Amino acid sequence: MKNKALTEYTNKELVSNEKKIKAITIMLGIAILLLFLSNIVITFKRGFSALNVIPLALLPILILNINNWNQLKKEKANRKL
Repeated sequence: MKNKALTEYTNKELVSNEKKIKAITIMLGIAILLLFLSNIVITFKRGFSALNVIPLALLPILILNINNWNQLKKEKANRKL
């Protein structure tokens, strides 16, 4: 499936996608934060393990989602929605 450019979205699609990405980004951020906190506790109790790098591996996805969210907000502002 080919992604459309932001300028090709209808107003309804733009608002809908912005809401979805906002919710997903917030949930992912909370999940990564919880993983960091639990890794700190587990590291002190049991030591370092290979699973401690999972939150670091998920950070690029969070950064991409934040960038997409910001682009959608800019497009909404340009259209004055």
